[in-house]
Amino acid sequence: MDILQRDQHYPVPKGASDILGVEFAGVVEEVGPKVERYKKGDRVFGLVYGGAYAEYVTISEHMAMSIPEQFTFQQATAIPEVWFTAYQALFLINDLKEGEDVLIHAGASGVGLSAIQLAKKAKAKHIIVTAGHEDKLAFCKSLGATDGVNYKKEDFQQKVQEITNGKGVNAIVDFIGAGYWDKNLASLAVDGRMVLLAFLQGKSNMAPILLKRLKIQGSTLRSRSLEYQIALRNHIEKEVLPGLVDGSLKLIIDKEFGWEDIAEAHRYMESNQSMGKIVVNVTK
Repeated sequence: MDILQRDQHYPVPKGASDILGVEFAGVVEEVGPKVERYKKGDRVFGLVYGGAYAEYVTISEHMAMSIPEQFTFQQATAIPEVWFTAYQALFLINDLKEGEDVLIHAGASGVGLSAIQLAKKAKAKHIIVTAGHEDKLAFCKSLGATDGVNYKKEDFQQKVQEITNGKGVNAIVDFIGAGYWDKNLASLAVDGRMVLLAFLQGKSNMAPILLKRLKIQGSTLRSRSLEYQIALRNHIEKEVLPGLVDGSLKLIIDKEFGWEDIAEAHRYMESNQSMGKIVVNVTK
C-alpha cells in the first residue's frame, strides 16, 4: 500500500492524510477531554487512515489498543494492517468455514502469513498458497499452509484442481489481481467467494461468475467507516491478540530500518525479498 500510494496509484480515502503509513505503536502524549480508556504515558498501537510516517499521530480511543506488556513497540506496530486485513478477508468477506479449502496468493507477504495462520486456526482443509521462491513456500508451510505453488514454475489453476480433485477452492484471497483474474475464476468451486485486495487490469471472461454463482468483492480497509473498523478492531482484540500473546499465532517481522533509512526500506519492500513485516523505527 505504501508503495502504491507513494507512486499515486492508491485511492486514498477522502479526508485522509497525504502522509504515508496506516499503522503505528507508541506512547500517548495527549488525550481529548472525553477520552476514558487511555491516559498520558500509556503504550498503544493501532490502525489509522493515514499519517503514521510521523512522530505523532491521532487516533480514536475506540480504535487504539493497549500494547501487551510482552510486546515491544516494533512487534506491536507489525500487527494492525496485516492481521486486520487477513481477518476481514477470510471471515467478514469470504466467510471461511471449518473444512473448506482456501487459496491465498502472495503467501509470504505480511497479510498472507497472517491469513495462513488464521485459516489453520479456523480448521480449513486445504490451505493453498502461491509464492515465487521455494524458501518462501517452505516458510508458509511451517506456519500451516498445506500446499504451496511456485507461480514461476507451476500453474496454480492446475495445482488447485489436482489438490481439490477438480472441485476448486471455496475461497480465494487475492493480493495480486491483474493476470490472475481468469485463473482465479477457474480455481473457484461452485458458490465460491473471492476477495480482491489489489487492482485489476485487462480484459477477462466474466461468464464463470454467472455459471458458478461466485461472490466477488473488492476491499480496502482505509475506505471503511470508523464504525466498521472499530468492530473489526474488537474482533482482533478478542480473537487474534490472545494468540499472538501466547504464541499460538506467530508475529513475523522480516527486517527493521531506522527512520533515516526510509528510502532503503521502500527499496527493500519493492525487491520482493521480504517474508513478513518491515518495521521502521521513528525517532523524534
